[in-house]
Amino acid sequence: MKITKKSKENKLNTYSSLTEYDYYLGLDWSQDGYSLARLTSKSKTPKYSQGLGKLESLQKDISMLRGKKLLTIEETTSTHWLYVELKDSVDKIVVCDPYRNSLLSDGAKNDDIDAGKLSLLLRGGFLKEVYHTMDESYQIRKLLSAYEDLVKMGVRLKNQKSALYRGEGLNSKIDIELPRNKIFQFVEKEQNILISHYEETKSKYLEEFKKLRKKLSIIDDMCNVSGIDTINSVKIYGIVLDAKRFASKNKYWGYCGLVYHQKTSGNRNYGKRRIRHSSILKSVYKIAALASIRGNNDIGKYYEFLLTKGLTEYKARHAVARYIATATYAMMKNGTTYKPYSWRKVVK
Repeated sequence: MKITKKSKENKLNTYSSLTEYDYYLGLDWSQDGYSLARLTSKSKTPKYSQGLGKLESLQKDISMLRGKKLLTIEETTSTHWLYVELKDSVDKIVVCDPYRNSLLSDGAKNDDIDAGKLSLLLRGGFLKEVYHTMDESYQIRKLLSAYEDLVKMGVRLKNQKSALYRGEGLNSKIDIELPRNKIFQFVEKEQNILISHYEETKSKYLEEFKKLRKKLSIIDDMCNVSGIDTINSVKIYGIVLDAKRFASKNKYWGYCGLVYHQKTSGNRNYGKRRIRHSSILKSVYKIAALASIRGNNDIGKYYEFLLTKGLTEYKARHAVARYIATATYAMMKNGTTYKPYSWRKVVK
């Protein structure tokens, strides 16, 4: 079988050359205990060491292994803490995406089995790496995560209030005169207290976002792109952090959910497959596209140009979203500022 250049690139392991390491370690961690599986390049089955959920015990087990060590952990809430604490104990840590590790759900399941399967997948180069870094900017992700949870809670509270009003044949945005039902009045009062607290807390998060904009020039620069405000700029930077980890704009589009994989077999096309992506980034760029085409700006002019070329409104909006994504990707990767009307050069 002839192997093309493209297929060779697909076979390359994303996290390193596997022949460099003496040990391939798979870790299954919990607060109650851990299981550490280890493989060498020649061993057929993993060997295990277990311990209580104490970091010192785990570090001791790892330090007893002599040679270069590659460790993998599944992405969970405690993963970044482990990443930071174990970074100096091994040569490299691969945080892997549990969504893609379907092999772990097959057959019997316990901590040793899961750790062993992780080490086998690691040695084979079959794991999908999740980005982690020691940079302080990674803390912005925690701020974003808490903000997203807060917004979801606020939306839920407001929906509950609307449902309460609809149950009485009222509209929470219009009706002022409320039923004399004591239970209704009690629930409505408590909901208003929670919503008021939500609005107050949300404003504090927005103040933190403004501080980040003043502190980091890249966040401020991205706000110059039509459709991108302070909140969305912080979201983009906080999720991406290092744009250089994406080899091209096409890879970045995939991460943002703005392109699809083609499904082909036997020279036949079977449609498209959605790429696993960041729903937050997809929302940011879709909303930015809608905001920009409604205003009198360079991107709005680009949208009008696309319509004159025969694109449907949907395809033109999608092209605008990709254009905004490309602009912010280039700014983060190259450290450049935004240049309006740069689309005209591509058109010419």
